[in-house]
Amino acid sequence: MRKAVTGLRAWLVQRISAVYMLLFIVYLLAHFTVAPPRSHLEWRGWILSPGISIVSFVFFAALLAHAWVGLRDVIMDYVNRPGMRVFVLALLTGGMLAMGGWTARILLLGHY
Repeated sequence: MRKAVTGLRAWLVQRISAVYMLLFIVYLLAHFTVAPPRSHLEWRGWILSPGISIVSFVFFAALLAHAWVGLRDVIMDYVNRPGMRVFVLALLTGGMLAMGGWTARILLLGHY
């Protein structure tokens, strides 16, 4: 029973994150088609505005969650030795946390 709940939760995370990322990309394409930034300062001001900063951060969080679920499932399916599986999952976790921290740093330090 526990595996079914975990499987459903992972499935929901993957589907919800995919829908959010799709909507965000469509928004970006529409925005840059209608009103492309004319300079680096204009683009920087746009990306660092509070609303866009938040939805961008959520986009990258969704991207990392989506990637985590997919890569975790592949690792669980194809890495058979338990010790190696734990090691590979730990590497994946460290990499995902580093990328999330790097993204947060870029989006937050741009405000200062």
